[in-house]
Amino acid sequence: MATASLAVESRPARTRRSASAGALTPASGLGLGVAMVWFSLLVLIPLSAIIVKASGGGWSTYEAVLTSPNTRAALQLTIVSALIITALNMVMGTVIAWVLVRDRFPGKAVLDLVIDIPFAMPTIVAGLVLLSLYGPQSPIGVTVNGTRWSVLLAMAFVTLPFVVRTVQPVLEELDTDVEDAAASLGASRFTTFRRVVLPALVPAIFAGAALAFARGISEYGALVLISGNLPRKTEVVSVRLFSFLEGGNTEAAAAVATIMLAVALLAIVALDVIQRRVARRG
Repeated sequence: MATASLAVESRPARTRRSASAGALTPASGLGLGVAMVWFSLLVLIPLSAIIVKASGGGWSTYEAVLTSPNTRAALQLTIVSALIITALNMVMGTVIAWVLVRDRFPGKAVLDLVIDIPFAMPTIVAGLVLLSLYGPQSPIGVTVNGTRWSVLLAMAFVTLPFVVRTVQPVLEELDTDVEDAAASLGASRFTTFRRVVLPALVPAIFAGAALAFARGISEYGALVLISGNLPRKTEVVSVRLFSFLEGGNTEAAAAVATIMLAVALLAIVALDVIQRRVARRG
């Protein structure tokens, strides 16, 4: 009886504590307000302006854009190329991160530093470097400029660090004792990786993949020089959008921008759903 009365008396106290825990302090409220204002100025308001601009011409603007053979070809090339490079990055980025974390070899610090070059280098400079290396006067005898291989090459270059840098810190935090225990129970190295290590890496791999895909479909500087910008062959969406702006067709440019925004959101949601299912199955 005393225990029941004590539980009844303590319930309002717990309720008050949980309510006060959910309340924002003045400092937290100020920080939230500043963060939302900054986020709105940088992201929400510009995106809203693009959507409003694209909707100004009505559905006819989207219809004209989507029925244009050049625009359809640019959309297909950009999305398919970004998907291919994203899948490649998910594998190679994980391998590179594994080598950087688990292996010891001369020059490891240099390799770890070089991985970040695509982050630091201006993309137009990256395009010039790629053109010098794989262009008409290639010092290694490999010429891909003006072909679709050049689009894949440029996207691979600028998106390389994303999966590496998302997987690397997760690998560094993993406890190797679990792997040793699995090995002591007779599990092979592949089974240990698949059942113990990979489930922990899946969220990081897919997070890096989402970033790589978003960067790939929006890339301009690294592509504009080496691809040749040939309509229906090597012209990507960013170059097509710029041609609309040069021609003064801002509504068509805004329509293409909103289409790519929808593609990026769908890809991010799809990758998140897939990684949740993979992680659940373990």
